[in-house]
Amino acid sequence: MRTETTRCCVVGGGPAGMMAGLLLARQGVEVIVLEKHADFLRDFRGDTVHPSTLELIAELGWIEEFLRLPHTRMSDVTVNLGGKAVTFADFSRLKVRCPYIAFMPQWDVLDFLAGKAEAYPSFRLLRSTEATAQITEEGRAVGVLATTAEGPVEVRADLVIAADGRHSTIRASAGLEPVAGSPPMDVLWFHLPRRQDDQVPFFQGGKGALISIDRGEYWQLAYAIPAAAFAGIEEAGLPAFREQIAGLAPVLRDRVELIDSWDRVHQLTVRVDRLPRWHRPGLLCIGDAAHAMSPAGGVGINLAVQDAVATANLLGPVLLRPGVPGEADLAAVQSRRQRAAKVTQAFQLGILRDLYPKDLTDDTTEHVPPIFTAFRALPPLRHLMGRFIGMGVRPEHVSL
Repeated sequence: MRTETTRCCVVGGGPAGMMAGLLLARQGVEVIVLEKHADFLRDFRGDTVHPSTLELIAELGWIEEFLRLPHTRMSDVTVNLGGKAVTFADFSRLKVRCPYIAFMPQWDVLDFLAGKAEAYPSFRLLRSTEATAQITEEGRAVGVLATTAEGPVEVRADLVIAADGRHSTIRASAGLEPVAGSPPMDVLWFHLPRRQDDQVPFFQGGKGALISIDRGEYWQLAYAIPAAAFAGIEEAGLPAFREQIAGLAPVLRDRVELIDSWDRVHQLTVRVDRLPRWHRPGLLCIGDAAHAMSPAGGVGINLAVQDAVATANLLGPVLLRPGVPGEADLAAVQSRRQRAAKVTQAFQLGILRDLYPKDLTDDTTEHVPPIFTAFRALPPLRHLMGRFIGMGVRPEHVSL
């Protein structure tokens, strides 16, 4: 078995893992990031880059280069319920350099971060390397076991950061059990071509709920369904599914026939949970491994990146000194970030629950969340919601 040694081993090359690895290496910490795939090309990943993340990239001095990557921009979130449009969040007054959400393929974002990280000599990204278990000695995580095409590898580290998502292998290996919430929906993702004159609301309620993201040449569409309802939709058949989509977005009616197979539809089973304890000796969980979010608002990526920044700010100086991070060091990260996760999940599971269908025949316009009545009566609230969605509960900044 090949053995690698490093100061910090980050498991998972998603937004949390890549940002944590980049910022630690920028401080001079020796770090290895393990990514189980050969590249970042996975479709239907979260593609939102929030104002807070754009501000972090600006703080690092890379914003002009970053924004040269193909993307579209959204300066507000408008919800259409029964023909009544309500601006739910307005980012235009945020005191940041980029007051909008950028929609950019996540593989482009991760390639960008990886390229910047690899400029630092203390950073290594091991692709096609899948972590299978943590290595524990005397009750402390001291590394991870992983598989590669060339055989097994052992990565020894003074700190393991689990950033391997909502189905985290390392979290399970450590015996950390999340407490699950009750997600309001699952999501079916698919693409349809976009024409220049198309006008499709970002969120359309009615017989179901449809989220439409303008990706330039195509629409990335998310059809929200009741949790665990996909089997019933499959049983009803593709023609019924296409009719549901056409009913919510009539302008796309002449294109729904392109959904000619269920292979064109990607099911996202929504999971909302949170670890009561994010750490064990030698191990810290961040991002979805610590708190899986609903896709509502696209805020999961935002929180994951904020976790990574807080981790680098708090633990980078510790890792630059002799010795290993103690329990108090790891607890400091959870203490700083867990309130943001709790408040955001409460918002997703409580306030927005009525925005989504309760069964396959439900008309979502018949149970509009009370918050939308307040937004109609008090339009300035949209700017407060823009700050909540765009910046998060506790925005982090690169301090080192």
